[in-house]
Amino acid sequence: MFINRLKGKIWSGTLATLLLAGTLYGCNESGVISATSAPASTAGSISVDFDRQDLDSSWDGAGASQITLKGDAITLNGQGAVVNGSTVTINSAGLYTISGTLHDGQILVDTDDEALVHLVLNGAQMSSSGDSPLYIKNADKTVITLAEGSSNSITFSCSSDLSGASSDEADAALFSKDDLTINGGGSLVVVSPHNSGISSKDDLKLVNGVITVTSGADGIKGKDSIAVRDGKITVNAGEDGLQSTNDQDRNKGFVYIEGSSLQITAQADGIQAESSVLIKGGAINICSGGGSANGIKQGNQAIPGMGRDKLQTSETESAKGIKATADITIENGSITLNTADDAIHSNGSVNINGGTLSASSGDDGIHSDASLVINAGDITIDKSYEGLESAAITINGGSIRLKASDDGLNTSGGSDGSSVNSRPGQNNFDTSDGSQLNIHGGYIYIDAQGDGLDSNGDFAMTGGTVIVNGPTNDGNGALDYNGTGTVAGGLLLAAGSSGMAQAPGADSAQASLQLNLGTQKAGTLLCIQNETGEEIITFSPAKDYASLLVSAPRLEQGGTYTVYLGGSSSGTVKDGLYSAGIYTPGSRVASIQLSGAVTRYGQAGGMMPGGGMGRGPDR
Repeated sequence: MFINRLKGKIWSGTLATLLLAGTLYGCNESGVISATSAPASTAGSISVDFDRQDLDSSWDGAGASQITLKGDAITLNGQGAVVNGSTVTINSAGLYTISGTLHDGQILVDTDDEALVHLVLNGAQMSSSGDSPLYIKNADKTVITLAEGSSNSITFSCSSDLSGASSDEADAALFSKDDLTINGGGSLVVVSPHNSGISSKDDLKLVNGVITVTSGADGIKGKDSIAVRDGKITVNAGEDGLQSTNDQDRNKGFVYIEGSSLQITAQADGIQAESSVLIKGGAINICSGGGSANGIKQGNQAIPGMGRDKLQTSETESAKGIKATADITIENGSITLNTADDAIHSNGSVNINGGTLSASSGDDGIHSDASLVINAGDITIDKSYEGLESAAITINGGSIRLKASDDGLNTSGGSDGSSVNSRPGQNNFDTSDGSQLNIHGGYIYIDAQGDGLDSNGDFAMTGGTVIVNGPTNDGNGALDYNGTGTVAGGLLLAAGSSGMAQAPGADSAQASLQLNLGTQKAGTLLCIQNETGEEIITFSPAKDYASLLVSAPRLEQGGTYTVYLGGSSSGTVKDGLYSAGIYTPGSRVASIQLSGAVTRYGQAGGMMPGGGMGRGPDR
C-alpha cells in the first residue's frame, strides 16, 4: 500500500488521521490412531488417540441395564442406577440402554468407578427446562452410542443464560465434566435455545453418527480438545460453532477434523481453538457472522487501497471462519468459508499442504501473525479486504486465485489484535519490518484494488507463475516492496497503474522489463517478441492498465525485444495469458534492448520511488 512507504514521515500520521475522519464502510483400539501436527512455529502438537472404545459402537442388549423414559417418569430394569421421579442417577460403570420420551427430567451420571460408562441412545427423546437433560457429572470416561438407525434428541429449554456459571454447573443440553465420546450409526438432535449444545470439560470425540445442534450460545465445546472423525455434523450457534478453550496446557485446547462432513453456521467464530486446528480431510462449510456481506468495518475507501484502520469496537464479536492461537494446518479436505471476519486466522502460523479452499471474507482471506506457508492445494478467495496476510508468506506450490479490495498478498511485521482472548480488535502492524514474501512455485492469480504483491520487507521469487491485475489508481502498485526485491525464476506479470509502479532490484538473476505505456483499456492485448519474431509473452490484462511488469525465463539480458499493443491471438487463453497460438500484430510500440537485470520503458506516473517520482523514460 501507498501508506506503507510513508513510514517515518510525519505527514503519514496526518494522512491516517484524515482517513480516520472519513466514512467507514461496514460489510457463515480397533487399534490406536494418532494424528500429530507440529509446524515449526506451533506452541504444541496435536495428538489424538481413537481407541477401541471410541471406534466400536457395537453393544449387547442382553447384558445392559435398561432405562425407559415414560413421559414424567422413568423405569429401570437392571443394576447400577437409582430412579427418583423423573431423574435417574447412574452410579456405576457399565452398559445402559436408554429409550422412550422424557418430558422434563434428567439423566445424571455420577460414578467414582475407574471404568467405562457406556450409554446407548436407542430412540431416546429427553428434555428439561431446569437442569441439563443429560449431565455427566463424574465418570472416568463416557461413551454415548447412537444405536444404528435410531433417532434421538436432547432439548434444554432453560431460559437462563448459564454461560457465566461455575465449572460445576452444567451449561449445555449434553454436558460432561470428563472425557466424552459420541459414536454410532444413529442420529442425535440437540436443541438449546439459550445455552450451549454439547459441552465437555475434558476431551470430546465425535465418531460417525449424524449430529445436529442448534444453540443460543456455543454449539459444540471440548475444553481440552475436539476430535471429529467420519461424522456428519450440523451446527447453528448463537456464538462459536466448535470451540476448544484450554489455554493452560499447550498440548490441549485443539480441534482435529478427519473425514467428516461439517455444516456450521455461527454468529461468532465457526471453529475456534485456543491452541491448534488440524484438518486432515472431510467437507467443511462455515458461515460466520452472517457471511462476508456483513463484513467488519474496513477503513476509508475514498482513496482505494489506502487507510488500513479497519476499526472494530470493543463490542464487535470475532466472526472468523477457522481461528487458532498457535497454528492452523490443513492437510486435505474441501473447505468453504463465508465469513464477516477473516476466513482463516491464526495468531501464530498457517500451513496449507493440500485440499480445496473456497472463501468469501469480510476481512482477510487468510491471516497469520507469524507465518503463512502454502505447499499445495487449490485456494480460491472470491472476496476479501486483503487476500493473504502475514509477517512472512512462503508459497511453494498449489493454485491460488484471489480478489481483494485492498492488497492481494501483504506481508507486514507485527501482530493482529483480533486474537483469541482479545477477540475484537484491529490489525496493528508495525511498518518497520523484516517481513518476507517468498514465492518458489505454484500458480497465483491476483485481482487487487490496492497493491497486488505488497511486502513491507523483502520480496523474492524463484519459481511459479504470478499474474497480477492490480490497481487502477496511482496510489498503489501491482508490485510494492520496501526492502530488497529479486526475481530468480518463474513468470511474473504485474499489470496496474504507473504512479507507483515498481520493478525488481538490479541484483535479480532473471531479467525484467517494466513497460509504462499510458493508460490502456482492459483487454488490450500486449505481445513481446524476440529478434526472430518468437512470442515471449502474449497477455491481455483484465483491467485498465498503464504499467506492465514482465519477468520471464525467456527474457535475456542483452536481447532485443519488440513490443506490440492490440492485435489478436489464436492461442488458448487462461487469465489473460495466451499460449500455443499465432499472434496477429497490432501497433508496434518499440524495440527495446535489455541492458541489465531491469529495463524500464516509458514515463511512469511518478508518485513515489517505485514509479520513479516523475523520472523520465529509462529507455
